[in-house]
Amino acid sequence: MEAFGDEPVSPLVDEWLHTDPRRVLPGLSLLAHDGDPQAQLLLGQLLINGVGASYNPDRALHWFQEAARARLPMAINMVGRCHEYGLGTPINYEEAARWYHRAASFDCDWAIYNYAHLLASGRGVPKDRAAAFVWFRLAASRGHARAMHFLGQYYEHGWETPVDRGAAFAWYRSSAEGGDFRGQCSHASVLAEEGRVVEAVHWLRLAMKSATPEYLRQLRQVLAESAQPELRELANEIGDGEAR
Repeated sequence: MEAFGDEPVSPLVDEWLHTDPRRVLPGLSLLAHDGDPQAQLLLGQLLINGVGASYNPDRALHWFQEAARARLPMAINMVGRCHEYGLGTPINYEEAARWYHRAASFDCDWAIYNYAHLLASGRGVPKDRAAAFVWFRLAASRGHARAMHFLGQYYEHGWETPVDRGAAFAWYRSSAEGGDFRGQCSHASVLAEEGRVVEAVHWLRLAMKSATPEYLRQLRQVLAESAQPELRELANEIGDGEAR
Protein backbone atom coordinates (compact mmCIF):
# COMPACT_ATOMS: atom_id res chain seq x y z
CA MET A 1 0.00 0.00 0.00
CA GLU A 2 1.26 3.46 -0.81
CA ALA A 3 0.33 6.69 0.91
CA PHE A 4 -0.92 9.82 -0.81
CA GLY A 5 1.69 10.97 -3.30
CA ASP A 6 3.23 7.47 -3.30
CA GLU A 7 5.16 7.92 -0.06
CA PRO A 8 5.40 4.35 1.30
CA VAL A 9 4.24 3.08 4.66
CA SER A 10 6.29 0.62 6.68
CA PRO A 11 6.51 -3.05 5.56
CA LEU A 12 4.90 -4.16 8.83
CA VAL A 13 1.84 -1.96 8.37
CA ASP A 14 1.69 -2.96 4.72
CA GLU A 15 1.61 -6.62 5.79
CA TRP A 16 -1.13 -5.96 8.34
CA LEU A 17 -3.24 -4.13 5.78
CA HIS A 18 -3.08 -7.10 3.44
CA THR A 19 -3.68 -9.76 6.10
CA ASP A 20 -5.76 -8.27 8.92
CA PRO A 21 -6.54 -4.54 8.50
CA ARG A 22 -8.43 -4.53 11.80
CA ARG A 23 -5.12 -4.95 13.64
CA VAL A 24 -3.69 -1.71 12.31
CA LEU A 25 -5.87 1.17 13.44
CA PRO A 26 -6.30 0.37 17.18
CA GLY A 27 -2.61 -0.31 17.70
CA LEU A 28 -1.44 2.74 15.78
CA SER A 29 -3.99 4.98 17.49
CA LEU A 30 -2.79 3.89 20.93
CA LEU A 31 0.86 4.45 20.05
CA ALA A 32 0.12 7.77 18.34
CA HIS A 33 -1.73 9.13 21.38
CA ASP A 34 1.20 7.99 23.52
CA GLY A 35 3.46 10.24 21.45
CA ASP A 36 5.17 7.73 19.12
CA PRO A 37 6.18 9.83 16.05
CA GLN A 38 6.40 6.86 13.67
CA ALA A 39 2.92 5.70 14.70
CA GLN A 40 1.63 9.26 14.24
CA LEU A 41 3.06 9.35 10.72
CA LEU A 42 1.62 5.97 9.79
CA LEU A 43 -1.77 6.80 11.27
CA GLY A 44 -1.82 9.99 9.22
CA GLN A 45 -0.99 8.03 6.09
CA LEU A 46 -3.87 5.62 6.68
CA LEU A 47 -6.29 8.48 7.29
CA ILE A 48 -5.19 10.39 4.19
CA ASN A 49 -5.77 7.28 2.07
CA GLY A 50 -8.88 5.96 3.75
CA VAL A 51 -7.20 2.56 3.99
CA GLY A 52 -7.71 0.66 7.24
CA ALA A 53 -9.49 3.80 8.48
CA SER A 54 -12.10 6.28 7.29
CA TYR A 55 -10.76 9.03 5.03
CA ASN A 56 -10.09 12.03 7.25
CA PRO A 57 -7.61 14.61 5.91
CA ASP A 58 -8.11 16.93 8.90
CA ARG A 59 -7.00 14.27 11.37
CA ALA A 60 -4.28 13.11 9.00
CA LEU A 61 -2.76 16.58 8.93
CA HIS A 62 -2.97 16.73 12.73
CA TRP A 63 -0.94 13.55 13.07
CA PHE A 64 1.57 14.58 10.41
CA GLN A 65 2.12 17.83 12.31
CA GLU A 66 2.57 15.95 15.57
CA ALA A 67 5.18 13.65 14.01
CA ALA A 68 6.84 16.61 12.31
CA ARG A 69 7.46 18.16 15.73
CA ALA A 70 9.74 15.20 16.38
CA ARG A 71 11.60 16.07 13.13
CA LEU A 72 10.49 12.91 11.36
CA PRO A 73 11.46 13.70 7.74
CA MET A 74 8.58 11.90 6.03
CA ALA A 75 6.08 13.54 8.37
CA ILE A 76 7.50 16.96 7.49
CA ASN A 77 7.17 16.03 3.83
CA MET A 78 3.57 14.93 4.29
CA VAL A 79 2.65 18.25 5.89
CA GLY A 80 3.94 19.75 2.65
CA ARG A 81 1.76 17.38 0.64
CA CYS A 82 -1.30 18.46 2.60
CA HIS A 83 -0.56 22.11 1.85
CA GLU A 84 0.09 21.35 -1.82
CA TYR A 85 -3.17 19.47 -2.33
CA GLY A 86 -5.43 21.21 0.16
CA LEU A 87 -5.87 18.25 2.50
CA GLY A 88 -7.06 19.39 5.90
CA THR A 89 -5.95 22.92 5.03
CA PRO A 90 -6.36 25.33 2.09
CA ILE A 91 -3.98 24.88 -0.83
CA ASN A 92 -0.85 26.91 -0.19
CA TYR A 93 2.05 26.21 -2.53
CA GLU A 94 4.41 28.54 -0.67
CA GLU A 95 3.83 26.62 2.55
CA ALA A 96 4.24 23.34 0.68
CA ALA A 97 7.59 24.50 -0.67
CA ARG A 98 8.77 25.50 2.79
CA TRP A 99 7.85 22.15 4.29
CA TYR A 100 9.41 20.22 1.40
CA HIS A 101 12.62 22.21 1.65
CA ARG A 102 12.77 21.55 5.38
CA ALA A 103 12.23 17.81 4.92
CA ALA A 104 14.81 17.78 2.12
CA SER A 105 17.36 19.15 4.57
CA PHE A 106 16.94 15.83 6.41
CA ASP A 107 17.74 14.00 3.14
CA CYS A 108 14.16 12.78 2.58
CA ASP A 109 14.10 11.59 -1.03
CA TRP A 110 10.38 12.23 -1.49
CA ALA A 111 10.76 15.80 -0.20
CA ILE A 112 13.69 16.39 -2.55
CA TYR A 113 11.57 15.14 -5.45
CA ASN A 114 8.51 17.15 -4.40
CA TYR A 115 10.54 20.34 -4.07
CA ALA A 116 12.04 19.70 -7.51
CA HIS A 117 8.54 19.31 -8.91
CA LEU A 118 7.48 22.69 -7.52
CA LEU A 119 10.58 24.31 -9.02
CA ALA A 120 9.81 22.74 -12.40
CA SER A 121 6.21 23.98 -12.36
CA GLY A 122 6.77 27.32 -10.62
CA ARG A 123 4.26 26.64 -7.85
CA GLY A 124 5.15 28.24 -4.53
CA VAL A 125 8.61 29.16 -5.78
CA PRO A 126 9.86 30.97 -8.90
CA LYS A 127 9.91 28.59 -11.86
CA ASP A 128 13.46 27.35 -12.34
CA ARG A 129 13.83 24.28 -14.53
CA ALA A 130 17.62 24.32 -14.19
CA ALA A 131 17.40 24.21 -10.39
CA ALA A 132 14.71 21.51 -10.67
CA PHE A 133 17.14 19.45 -12.75
CA VAL A 134 19.69 19.61 -9.93
CA TRP A 135 17.11 18.58 -7.35
CA PHE A 136 15.76 15.75 -9.52
CA ARG A 137 19.30 14.45 -9.90
CA LEU A 138 19.74 14.58 -6.13
CA ALA A 139 16.53 12.62 -5.58
CA ALA A 140 17.55 10.10 -8.23
CA SER A 141 20.89 9.63 -6.52
CA ARG A 142 18.90 8.64 -3.43
CA GLY A 143 17.14 5.93 -5.44
CA HIS A 144 13.90 7.82 -6.14
CA ALA A 145 12.36 6.06 -9.14
CA ARG A 146 9.99 8.84 -10.21
CA ALA A 147 12.81 11.39 -10.18
CA MET A 148 14.74 9.03 -12.45
CA HIS A 149 11.93 9.21 -14.97
CA PHE A 150 12.01 13.00 -14.91
CA LEU A 151 15.76 12.92 -15.51
CA GLY A 152 15.13 10.70 -18.51
CA GLN A 153 12.81 13.36 -19.92
CA TYR A 154 15.40 16.07 -19.35
CA TYR A 155 18.00 14.11 -21.31
CA GLU A 156 15.59 12.99 -24.03
CA HIS A 157 14.24 16.49 -24.71
CA GLY A 158 17.37 18.49 -23.98
CA TRP A 159 15.94 20.44 -21.04
CA GLU A 160 18.80 22.30 -19.33
CA THR A 161 21.23 19.68 -20.66
CA PRO A 162 22.33 18.46 -24.10
CA VAL A 163 20.13 15.80 -25.67
CA ASP A 164 21.47 12.38 -24.71
CA ARG A 165 19.11 9.58 -25.69
CA GLY A 166 21.44 6.96 -24.25
CA ALA A 167 21.33 8.62 -20.84
CA ALA A 168 17.57 9.14 -21.16
CA PHE A 169 16.92 5.50 -21.91
CA ALA A 170 19.20 4.39 -19.08
CA TRP A 171 17.25 6.55 -16.63
CA TYR A 172 13.94 5.21 -17.95
CA ARG A 173 15.16 1.68 -17.35
CA SER A 174 16.34 2.52 -13.82
CA SER A 175 13.00 4.15 -13.11
CA ALA A 176 11.16 1.11 -14.44
CA GLU A 177 13.24 -1.26 -12.36
CA GLY A 178 12.57 0.98 -9.35
CA GLY A 179 8.82 0.43 -9.78
CA ASP A 180 7.60 3.75 -11.19
CA PHE A 181 4.79 3.15 -13.68
CA ARG A 182 5.76 6.17 -15.79
CA GLY A 183 9.29 4.85 -16.06
CA GLN A 184 7.95 1.41 -16.95
CA CYS A 185 5.89 2.87 -19.79
CA SER A 186 8.75 4.98 -21.11
CA HIS A 187 11.10 2.01 -20.94
CA ALA A 188 8.50 -0.08 -22.75
CA SER A 189 8.25 2.58 -25.45
CA VAL A 190 12.00 2.40 -26.04
CA LEU A 191 11.87 -1.39 -26.21
CA ALA A 192 8.98 -1.30 -28.68
CA GLU A 193 10.90 1.10 -30.93
CA GLU A 194 13.76 -1.39 -30.92
CA GLY A 195 11.40 -4.19 -31.95
CA ARG A 196 11.53 -5.88 -28.53
CA VAL A 197 7.75 -6.02 -28.26
CA VAL A 198 7.52 -8.99 -25.90
CA GLU A 199 9.70 -7.18 -23.37
CA ALA A 200 7.69 -4.01 -23.88
CA VAL A 201 4.45 -5.86 -23.11
CA HIS A 202 6.00 -7.21 -19.91
CA TRP A 203 6.82 -3.72 -18.64
CA LEU A 204 3.47 -2.32 -19.72
CA ARG A 205 1.65 -5.01 -17.79
CA LEU A 206 3.65 -4.08 -14.70
CA ALA A 207 2.80 -0.39 -15.21
CA MET A 208 -0.90 -1.19 -15.56
CA LYS A 209 -0.93 -2.63 -12.03
CA SER A 210 0.00 0.63 -10.32
CA ALA A 211 -0.86 3.44 -12.77
CA THR A 212 -3.48 6.00 -11.82
CA PRO A 213 -6.90 5.82 -13.54
CA GLU A 214 -6.20 8.97 -15.58
CA TYR A 215 -2.83 7.63 -16.72
CA LEU A 216 -4.44 4.31 -17.68
CA ARG A 217 -7.01 6.11 -19.81
CA GLN A 218 -4.22 7.94 -21.65
CA LEU A 219 -2.22 4.73 -22.01
CA ARG A 220 -5.20 2.92 -23.45
CA GLN A 221 -5.54 5.54 -26.19
CA VAL A 222 -1.83 5.41 -27.05
CA LEU A 223 -1.81 1.61 -27.20
CA ALA A 224 -4.98 1.50 -29.29
CA GLU A 225 -3.24 3.60 -31.94
CA SER A 226 -0.04 1.52 -31.96
CA ALA A 227 1.22 -0.11 -35.13
CA GLN A 228 2.06 -3.22 -33.09
CA PRO A 229 -0.87 -5.67 -32.78
CA GLU A 230 0.42 -6.94 -29.43
CA LEU A 231 0.20 -3.43 -28.02
CA ARG A 232 -3.26 -2.82 -29.49
CA GLU A 233 -4.41 -5.98 -27.73
CA LEU A 234 -3.13 -4.60 -24.45
CA ALA A 235 -5.41 -1.59 -24.88
CA ASN A 236 -8.40 -3.96 -24.65
CA GLU A 237 -7.24 -5.06 -21.21
CA ILE A 238 -7.61 -1.54 -19.85
CA GLY A 239 -11.15 -0.68 -18.89
CA ASP A 240 -12.43 2.78 -18.01
CA GLY A 241 -9.40 3.85 -16.01
CA GLU A 242 -8.43 0.45 -14.64
CA ALA A 243 -6.64 -2.67 -15.79
CA ARG A 244 -8.77 -5.77 -16.13
